[in-house]
Amino acid sequence: MQPLFTQYCDGRQVTCPGWLSQWGSASLGEQGRDYISILKNYYGNIYIDRAPIVSGVPVSFPGSSLQIGSTGNDVRTIQNQLNAISNHYPAIPKLRVDGVYGQQTADSVKAFQKIFNMPQTGVVDFATWYRISHIYVAVTKLATLV
Repeated sequence: MQPLFTQYCDGRQVTCPGWLSQWGSASLGEQGRDYISILKNYYGNIYIDRAPIVSGVPVSFPGSSLQIGSTGNDVRTIQNQLNAISNHYPAIPKLRVDGVYGQQTADSVKAFQKIFNMPQTGVVDFATWYRISHIYVAVTKLATLV
């Protein structure tokens, strides 16, 4: 339930005896140890839960802006996220999630941009991608402050 403390110890220039290190863990990996046993080697008997599938986690900006004519999984991601956001901001029109960036997707993006005081271009550029991602995480409660 708490994060593990780590720091950079390359094992050559910076040593941290008994702590996880880049070369120490590499050596254990070369011996055939899996990542769980490597972590336990440094941190003792820790519990690590494995998720079979992680869904709903936002993805990184695809590297180029999405606009009318764009297609694919990145468009689907934005369409899904905008639909989730529209549950809390009904001025954002719902979209058919089809992976095709048409006029309806552009209109939904413009509505989002207007609500969140961004230039209303209808294009998902770097800034819009991460603002959508940020709001999506907030409204779906993927992350919470403790």
